Amino acid sequence: MKAMIRVRMGSNDAHYGGDLVDGAKMLQLFGDVATELLIKHDGDEGLFKAYDNIEFLAPVYAGDYIEAVGEIVGFGNTSRKMAFEARKVIIPRTNISDSAAEFLLNPIVVCKASGTCVVPKDKQRL
Repeated sequence: MKAMIRVRMGSNDAHYGGDLVDGAKMLQLFGDVATELLIKHDGDEGLFKAYDNIEFLAPVYAGDYIEAVGEIVGFGNTSRKMAFEARKVIIPRTNISDSAAEFLLNPIVVCKASGTCVVPKDKQRL
């Protein structure tokens, strides 16, 4: 089971000089993807228990479009093991014009993570 969201990083997401976006924003996106996966699988939002691995692989800037994908890769009685990947799929090209942008034929992986979510037995509906 998989889920995906695509969002544009805005100037409000820039946290550091040069319009650099805080890596924690990728984890927020992974949390949203995890919630969708739990709703699809269990009929409940569940809770994110822990990440066991996070790798920040490339910078993200305001104006970038990020595609966050995740999938359930393992199941326990109440736990759901998940794997996530965030990819930069569109970048601004302000060197050409203020509104120029480019769709990347080869998306840039900016973050990978894995973690565990939990849905209590009494909350599982599906």
